Amino acid sequence: IPPLVAVPTTAGTGADVSQFAVITDTGRGLKATLIGKTLVPDISLTDPCLLVTMPDWLAATTGLDALTHGVEAYVSRAASFLTDEHALSAVTLVGEHLARSVHDPLDTGARLGMARASLSAGLAFTNAILGAAHAISHQVGGLLDLPHGMVNAVLLPHVVRFNAEVTPARFRALAGALGVPGAPRLADDEVGDALAGAIAGLATSIGAPRRLHDIGVLPSHLGQLSRQTLYDACLTTNPRDVSEAD
Repeated sequence: IPPLVAVPTTAGTGADVSQFAVITDTGRGLKATLIGKTLVPDISLTDPCLLVTMPDWLAATTGLDALTHGVEAYVSRAASFLTDEHALSAVTLVGEHLARSVHDPLDTGARLGMARASLSAGLAFTNAILGAAHAISHQVGGLLDLPHGMVNAVLLPHVVRFNAEVTPARFRALAGALGVPGAPRLADDEVGDALAGAIAGLATSIGAPRRLHDIGVLPSHLGQLSRQTLYDACLTTNPRDVSEAD
């Protein structure tokens, strides 16, 4: 493709440094993920000053997308020491700066923190890929034309609980990065609920919905969404095998 210079104006997608592009297939009602090194921009320029004009809802949803990138990249089957540092940094930065950036748009420190979070998360997931939250979110967003980060915010706590049953140690580290009290001492059967609760609490504090019902998903949609999720590229690196029944 021609030379590409990326200048992000949101703090979440990581498209400015990633090898992914997502397109909406309106005929099938889904979002399809394209993957290729040629999609990585040649130059990326991150300027936090460009983030101050985002409306609250966009700052919230893109920030929650960055959080999801950090969480899913850290527990991915393809994670490594190269991606772990970026993933944990992203989670920590989102926890420290997202709510402030939403409630005080001109807080330059918070905008800088979220710009760094988005960049770190992008560097993590472009190499470690993602997981079930994104695999499902692509289908929900494609079907109902919803903001991607909003859907992630609804799904991520449930995916965390599901995946933490098989890799609790990785989720304990994430709980520490997000500032969950007593994270290092959490028992294996407690860590999923603790981290999921912290994520849900953060999302609620900035106005994100909590349930699929709240964003228009109906019981009649679940079969189609479940079947399509199985073909999403992000599911291949989820730390736990997922079936249609799951």
